[in-house]
Amino acid sequence: MTIRTVVEHGPKDKKVVAFAPDWPGWSRGANSADEALAMLEEYRVRYRPVASRARRGAEFDAAGKLRVVEEKVGTGSTDFWGISFSACALEVEPMSKVDLQRKLSLLKSSWALFDSVAARVSAELQKGPRGGGRERDHIIRHVIRVESEDFAKRVGLRIPENGALATAALAPYRTDFLAAMIEYNKGATKPMRSGNLPFLIRHSAYHTLDHAWEMQDKDLSSR
Repeated sequence: MTIRTVVEHGPKDKKVVAFAPDWPGWSRGANSADEALAMLEEYRVRYRPVASRARRGAEFDAAGKLRVVEEKVGTGSTDFWGISFSACALEVEPMSKVDLQRKLSLLKSSWALFDSVAARVSAELQKGPRGGGRERDHIIRHVIRVESEDFAKRVGLRIPENGALATAALAPYRTDFLAAMIEYNKGATKPMRSGNLPFLIRHSAYHTLDHAWEMQDKDLSSR
């Protein structure tokens, strides 16, 4: 068994991303394909808790080595951010019910990991180039707002500005977001202008996990 892996180059090849489309959120960018693949492999151990929370730890452990099945050119944002911003050939819609539920379970697991990290790291985070010195609460607000006010509207869910930030509002919003994705997959919502549902799930999980790992790396509570 192997893990299907996609390598996405920026148009000018300044940055390259490697990601596993079957495991939403497991994605890393670097300056070259070899470096991106090495970074993706390095993050295998960090992604495992996501698979485990979704009760897919055994499946993840048995998945085997990375195997590049596609190389593609992304958007200009890939060169700038080192992030995948487009769907790969393996990501098509509508998704099967089994695939959709599997990937949504991994997205929910990504949210759970983010929440647990946010609850235990220090409010002040270590300063450095990544994130421009943002503190914990800034990162939390950023992640929730981008997802609820940008990603969610791609499947027809409209959330007022700051509408998901209140503690009591986050869980209902996430329930609504999951329901909206299920309805979108049924064809009940206008198609996205760019990207598709499997890409959206992957991108949302990546954004959530990348910032969770950022908080872990910059946590000052143990110091």
